Amino acid sequence: MSTLSYAVSDSLTMLRRNLRHAQRYPSMTISTVIMPVMMLLLFNYAFGGAIGAGIGGPGEDGAYIDYVAPGIILMAATAGAVATAVSVCVDMTEGIVNRFRTMSISRAAFLTGHVVGSVLQTLAAVGLVIGVALAIGFRPDASPVEWLAAIGLLTLLILALTWLSAGMGLVAKTPESASNAPLPLTFLPFLGSAIVPTDSMPTGLRWFAEYQPFTPVIETLRGLLMGTEIGTSGCLALAWCLGLGLVGYLWARSSFGRTVRR
Repeated sequence: MSTLSYAVSDSLTMLRRNLRHAQRYPSMTISTVIMPVMMLLLFNYAFGGAIGAGIGGPGEDGAYIDYVAPGIILMAATAGAVATAVSVCVDMTEGIVNRFRTMSISRAAFLTGHVVGSVLQTLAAVGLVIGVALAIGFRPDASPVEWLAAIGLLTLLILALTWLSAGMGLVAKTPESASNAPLPLTFLPFLGSAIVPTDSMPTGLRWFAEYQPFTPVIETLRGLLMGTEIGTSGCLALAWCLGLGLVGYLWARSSFGRTVRR
């Protein structure tokens, strides 16, 4: 077998290991689903009437769900970051990596298994959130091609955030600190256009909301699913996802390399 074949085989082994861990200890995976579902129900049923009437457009006549659902779906994509950071940190602090050092295992397999496993789990959580949104009245008018584009964008974002979270887990000293590090990623969508349009915000907050990473992703996702204008948001969304993914990958690879050389 070639070096690449060994790396792929070892990565698949690590992927199976991480998925089995997720099955045996499902609390983190469940929390990834519960938080965005609760947000969806809260904003639709508790605040939807007032907020929808205030923003107009998609929020009129009880259709606020069509505005807020794409933002909550994106929040589901960010929610997996905490689980990734914690799982990586647990492996680093409990000594299993030292065991791997004594075995003939590709160095890339450890991180690849964690990242791919986390991406699959987060995509499953996003699918469940979409199902709940459809059940409570979300009615996208996207074509099959637009759905594929939306899923592709979400997958790219999840991959980027997973690499960032893996880097956070590698440098964290304890699982508790690892669980806190990605929290800004999960709350940034609130300071974007996930819940209300940015033009309804005060000037300073509006400037931040318009230029932070998640707003163009939300607007692109909303445009693909609901047929609203995308404009330059699509290019900005891809640029942010690729940039964050590259930074996360290089950070995780560098941090893991330093750990292995100790």
